[in-house]
Amino acid sequence: MPARTSRTALILTGGGARAAYQVGVLKAVREILPEPRRNPFPILCGSSAGAINAASLAAWAEDFAAGVDHLDRVWSGFHAGDVYRADPLGVGLSGARWLSTLAFGWLVRRSPRSLLDNTPLRRLLERSLDLARIDRAIAHHALHSVSITCSGYASGQSVSFFQGRADLEPWRRSQRFGAHVKLTVDHLLASSAIPFLFPAVKLHREWFGDGSMRQLAPISPAIHLGADRILVIGAGHMAAEKERPQSQGYPSLAQIAGHALSSIFLDSLAVDLERMIRINRTLSMIPPEVRNERGLALRPIEILVIAPSRRLDDLAAQHAGALPWPVRALMRGIGAMNRNGGALTSYLLFEQAYTRALIDLGHADTLARRDEVAAFLGLTSSSS
Repeated sequence: MPARTSRTALILTGGGARAAYQVGVLKAVREILPEPRRNPFPILCGSSAGAINAASLAAWAEDFAAGVDHLDRVWSGFHAGDVYRADPLGVGLSGARWLSTLAFGWLVRRSPRSLLDNTPLRRLLERSLDLARIDRAIAHHALHSVSITCSGYASGQSVSFFQGRADLEPWRRSQRFGAHVKLTVDHLLASSAIPFLFPAVKLHREWFGDGSMRQLAPISPAIHLGADRILVIGAGHMAAEKERPQSQGYPSLAQIAGHALSSIFLDSLAVDLERMIRINRTLSMIPPEVRNERGLALRPIEILVIAPSRRLDDLAAQHAGALPWPVRALMRGIGAMNRNGGALTSYLLFEQAYTRALIDLGHADTLARRDEVAAFLGLTSSSS
């Protein structure tokens, strides 16, 4: 019988291009590990762009270091055209469809599905990601399970599609479900379908969109899959602002859209983390023998959160000029090419200058907490 693997989970949250930060964190973790090829995260959970990173790590679970190298190559070489059509014709057609719907909606029989066409992302995933390797990693005990969360537009339910050991049971909670499936590229595209920006994907009988929508408990899938330690990599600066900035003029469409996306990607995670901290404190006051005697299934969960030490809105505003000119023209029209529109830009800026800056930031933030990360992973030394 193989030795029982650690029940350590990795949660990769959403955020479009912001997910490049996760790669920097993973590069630092690889350097901290004494055996970098051995996967330290047998349970992988992702939503939105984090779902793609989680699936990639799952496919490379038998060689964690090589999997991180693969993610680094992809994210370091990104161009917007690798994710969505950024050419003049593609952007022009998308913009024209939206304008025609707004102006002549009563004449148009078919509404546009999204502002951007992400067909290039499907081709990239089909070319660079071998999901068939997940079953082999599970069979060889390099991986326990991987979960991809999507949001159903008709039901409003948050569904975590997971692939793992045969004995794993689905779960059902209020507006939250776990479904045991074989993951496909469609699951990844559905989970990363940012509302309005990328098209929804039909899975089984329902259309699904970005997994961060309606995901009231982002940590829940990892717990249902059996994790007792969870590393969460956030997609935004989580420190509280010292003071509320003074508004200058009415907010642009881009600023409003960025605010809405931030509420989708960041707020539910912060609330769930606060809830977990409260539960852990309560459980620490109840002796384990009392919990067992009374049949309490709850257990303390050790959690470590690594999040950007800088505001990614500001970082995106610095690199917004790297976008192809058709995309810049589209973004400028809705006010996304200035500092106040940096939030929206930060999700769509799939360009090397920005993604490499995010990778460097994630790497530095994690190495600054080397001893804390090593202790969390149960390593006797933080040296690599």
